[in-house]
Amino acid sequence: MKAPQQAPTRVASAWQAAASALAVALLVAGCGEAAKLAPELTTGPRPQLADPNKTLIPTVNVAPAVGWTDTATPTPAEGLQVTALARGLDHPRWVYTLPNGDILVAESNKPPKPGGSSDGGSGLFAKVRNWVMGKVMGRAGAGVPSANRITLLRDANGDGLAEVKQVFMTNLMSPYGMVLVGNELFIANADALVKVPYTEGQTSISANPTLVTQLPAGINHHWTKNVIASEDGSKLYVTVGSNSNIGENGLAAEEGRAAIWEVDTKTGEKRLYASGLRNPNGMGWEPESKALWTVVNERDEIGSDLVPDYLTSVKDGAFYGWPWSYYGGIVDARVTPQNPEMAAKAIAPDYALGSHVAPLGMAFSRAGLMPEQYASGAFIGEHGSWNRKPKSGYKVVFVPFIGGKPSGPPVDVLTGFLTADEKAQGRPVGVALDKGGALIVADDVGNAVWRVTKAK
Repeated sequence: MKAPQQAPTRVASAWQAAASALAVALLVAGCGEAAKLAPELTTGPRPQLADPNKTLIPTVNVAPAVGWTDTATPTPAEGLQVTALARGLDHPRWVYTLPNGDILVAESNKPPKPGGSSDGGSGLFAKVRNWVMGKVMGRAGAGVPSANRITLLRDANGDGLAEVKQVFMTNLMSPYGMVLVGNELFIANADALVKVPYTEGQTSISANPTLVTQLPAGINHHWTKNVIASEDGSKLYVTVGSNSNIGENGLAAEEGRAAIWEVDTKTGEKRLYASGLRNPNGMGWEPESKALWTVVNERDEIGSDLVPDYLTSVKDGAFYGWPWSYYGGIVDARVTPQNPEMAAKAIAPDYALGSHVAPLGMAFSRAGLMPEQYASGAFIGEHGSWNRKPKSGYKVVFVPFIGGKPSGPPVDVLTGFLTADEKAQGRPVGVALDKGGALIVADDVGNAVWRVTKAK
């Protein structure tokens, strides 16, 4: 009677043995290939681009998530101070400031894969690799279930500590970006843009969301969707990341992805605004030029020095290269099928942020509670690398602007997310300015929201 039960056991044992062997290979790979270019060479308007260094097993160099102690905080730059606006949140990913000063926090994570879908292929190697990478990302703090809610924080007296921490909305689908237009709050779920009515000052919403438009979903290689509004509120701009690293799930899975969509606020009708952006997240309107800008996570697995993630203006109708090329027409030989015509159309981004820093949050500065040197530019939350040695990102930086364009190297604003032995106490994600102009930072591994102002 026991014989029929032994076959599945042998299969499971073989699977675990294969996974363990690949895990060892990944660790070995993480100790081999490493960056050769100094970080400052891979930032700015003309970054130095190394030759591709594709290895059989990608470099894996993850910072294990440990979280903060009850009183620990990130380290602010000279002239700044930081307080915990709120702790004890559940994987806070994005922040948005309402007109009355309340802060909305999207507590969210990757949704489950649809049944029958696969990421990176269906062969044994792909399955084992995905299993191992899931374990690795879980170690980095990315494997927690999604809370699927938005929480409201209210700091009525402006001391940097929220007296109110209230569940604002629940039963969402991996919510991320939020924007208020008139008396309607728009929320970018992983699969759709939805809206609910909002009255200033309310601390919770029980209304069922109304669908504005469906968004590309499935597989959810990149699941985060952000949304901002045009100045007059007539249009919404929604980011949709790619469904793979370099199209390995087939181009059909990339329909409408790696793009920014323009959505009519009233009708929900949409059109492709810009494409070829592998994983755009944070967006903002540059105050002087009024141009749309975004930060983008570029491709992985061709070396610690490639490819620099970037900050760029977004031109209507433009194509930025993914998956066929990067930094304009530099062809990625791994992509099949090749498409020379599209590679030739690709626009190079405006400003490199460094390789594998994983920029997610982006907010343009304004005068207020930050020192004068931060009056013109963009704050960027760098979530941190997994495919680079040594590690990069894991901090908030500021890119100064003059005349509507970046004008200097990135400046560290908030660091200390990594311990001396390179464990992650936190990882910054979304950034925003509060009503007074202080910098607000969502920290998904630290389960906190930080508030940064000039030091008293």
